[in-house]
Amino acid sequence: MSPKQRHEPALPTSGEGGPVAKRPGRVGTRTCIGCREEAGKAALIRVVRRTEGGAGIDRTGRATGRGAYVHDDPGCVELARKRRTLDRALHTAIQPELWAELTVASVPSPSR
Repeated sequence: MSPKQRHEPALPTSGEGGPVAKRPGRVGTRTCIGCREEAGKAALIRVVRRTEGGAGIDRTGRATGRGAYVHDDPGCVELARKRRTLDRALHTAIQPELWAELTVASVPSPSR
């Protein structure tokens, strides 16, 4: 490998940071920790581990901290709770209040 090749950054070929991401309509996909299916960020709820400790729902999708995604479906939230996948993904214990908040956030509204 020549010195020039070593110092040139490799350009991503796809995903959010790559040149393909500039296409109109491109949506970042994430994996639900409950059912393990991929979906667009808008269809998922982001849960973030806070720097000061604990976890919370990130409604903006831009909060700092380690994040995990779950569908806004009560079945996926229940799977994540039973399998403790959210606890493992965030490396912290999830408080019962957060599970209650996630359950309320995932209840489908009558207009759906």
